[in-house]
Amino acid sequence: MRTSAAVTTARARRAGTIRRALHREVVRMRDHRRIAAMAILILLFGLASAGMWARGDVAGSDARAYWAAVRLWLDGGDPYHPTGPFLPYVYSPWMLPLFVPWAMLPWEVAWFAWRGASLLLLLWSIRWAYARRPLPTAILVAVLYIPIGANIDTGNINLLLAIALFGAHFLDGRVGGLIWGLATWMKWMPAFVWPVLPAKARGWGLVWLALSGLLSLVMLPLTIIQLQALFSFGHRPVRADYLVYVWSIVPWWWRLERPFAFLDPFAWRVAWARFRARAGAWGRAFRVAPGPTAIRARERLGQSASRFLGLVPAAPTRRSTGSGEHRSIQIGD
Repeated sequence: MRTSAAVTTARARRAGTIRRALHREVVRMRDHRRIAAMAILILLFGLASAGMWARGDVAGSDARAYWAAVRLWLDGGDPYHPTGPFLPYVYSPWMLPLFVPWAMLPWEVAWFAWRGASLLLLLWSIRWAYARRPLPTAILVAVLYIPIGANIDTGNINLLLAIALFGAHFLDGRVGGLIWGLATWMKWMPAFVWPVLPAKARGWGLVWLALSGLLSLVMLPLTIIQLQALFSFGHRPVRADYLVYVWSIVPWWWRLERPFAFLDPFAWRVAWARFRARAGAWGRAFRVAPGPTAIRARERLGQSASRFLGLVPAAPTRRSTGSGEHRSIQIGD
């Protein structure tokens, strides 16, 4: 009897859990913004699937260039001046070994793995963003649809680098900095992502970037050949596929209290008023006591740079005491 009662109780709890979960999903489905976001994403994924199906074996020109470059290099050839229907390899010579495990696969398998990994990682990043801001995520994916689609079609490494930088926001500072340093030395566009990375990743990123430059200097003769291959393409049109790096700032962007405040004119007026007040306070302080103020400014600048690069823990947020006391030379509060 006790066993039967326990089984009945467990089933009742399970049924209650399922009912509550279904109720939450029904409530969520009544949210018009979520419905609009799902409709946009479903439409975009449908168009992308049709495009990939239509392109067939023609796609993957950039990924094939990486694949062929490694094989030529291992066979003693020149990856920067390939023979056959391959684009030249234009990245640092010391980065070639990074592609070796993947390039050892047959081309059909390698291309399937490359595109499959890109799509799965992209879906993971969209899932993270959608769980926090559904409609803005769908709109941003729609805005970046052409850059994302172009990178998926050609197999350019831009998309994988953008998603790796997306993940760098959640990793240890050393690993996140390594991702940024390698991506920046490879493409340079990720340099614009640096200010929004976590503090420790910013500091380590500069270290890894410097090491990347040192490796290229050590291999200077091959680096010169790389630069010649890079600039031998002549005039290039504006690269819309580079816009995919906008996606890599989403973890920072979506965590802001007001991520779209830059679209609000009032927010710009408030920011300008705050800047003028601080600049005026510093100006008055320099006029009253130039020597001590200069020392304090250097100290503030050093502390801010150390916190920005993750060299010291970030200072706790300072809150107003509400006393209304006025101090003529207090700056930066």
